[in-house]
Amino acid sequence: MSDCIFCKILNGDIPSATIYEDEEFKAILDRFPANEGHVLILPKEHSANIFEIDPQLAGRLFTLATKIAREMKRILGFEHMNVMQNNGTVAGQTVYHFHLHLIPRYENDSITIAYQPMDLTDEQIFIMRKKLELSL
Repeated sequence: MSDCIFCKILNGDIPSATIYEDEEFKAILDRFPANEGHVLILPKEHSANIFEIDPQLAGRLFTLATKIAREMKRILGFEHMNVMQNNGTVAGQTVYHFHLHLIPRYENDSITIAYQPMDLTDEQIFIMRKKLELSL
């Protein structure tokens, strides 16, 4: 995609702080990080979101993410991490190129990721489960 900032980074048109690269993925430090060590993993194949990405590619991305996360933990010494992936404007997606965030968490950091949990009745849960019973 010619107007996609991540495609421009992947093509070398925009510089990045690359920490890992192979034929399918590039892992970079986030230019506007939520915390020190915040990494983005970008598939080189453009897909806007989880609804478009090839499932096998997504699986390989998550395999890579676990390896990178373990090395980040070993090198940076944190104990906690948020792994995030947003899809659509309402969900907080700002760049429409599938990417995974690895955000190290430190005691007393200033990050807040919060939502108001719903208190569903057993009937509401039953109805939702019936709607979502999948046969993949």
